[in-house]
Amino acid sequence: MTASHGAARPGSAATRERILDAAAEVMRELGLARATTKEIARAAGYSEATLYKHFADKTELFVRVLAERAPDFVGILARLPGLVGTGALAEHLRDTARQAVLFYAQGVPMAASVFAEPTVLARHRERIGAMAAGPGQARAALAEYLRAEQRAGRVRADADPEAAAALLLGACFQEGFLRAFAGVDPTEGLDEFSAKVVADLLTGIGPDRETSAS
Repeated sequence: MTASHGAARPGSAATRERILDAAAEVMRELGLARATTKEIARAAGYSEATLYKHFADKTELFVRVLAERAPDFVGILARLPGLVGTGALAEHLRDTARQAVLFYAQGVPMAASVFAEPTVLARHRERIGAMAAGPGQARAALAEYLRAEQRAGRVRADADPEAAAALLLGACFQEGFLRAFAGVDPTEGLDEFSAKVVADLLTGIGPDRETSAS
């Protein structure tokens, strides 16, 4: 298992990127619990000492892989605040749903193995908490976006943004898991799935039918 790169140069500007590429490859193949910093460094063509100059530990590597090497779910969540009151709400949510399914289809298999080892899971949970990261961040970000759209009048005043975010991301998580389990192309039929799940969500929280159909 070796990342497909040229000769490794520890002092080069590309070192961090090479390590992230290798980490993504190793974690996909071995899972988070079995992946080690030693194996990741070897796959990148560096020593562990070089790896630790760029990343504190395996958990930080995992978080950065999800943020920088996984589908652009993290990026789209970060962009949502700038979309409040602009464009079509349904389109923003469809884009979010598409990226969420792809993210979960890739991320769930990576992380699943850690649940089989309680000690590893406890360390991972503690480290994730110290980094102010973790799976709850996505739902919180989406709920805050929906709350802002609610203030802008594009989400019903009596809707619960937290519940709406949980419903949308829960559906996307399930869809991503099923696609990963089946071993199918996660992009197949994804536009149709995203359109349907968002349309149903907006039937419940949209201010009127015209907004829901936009």
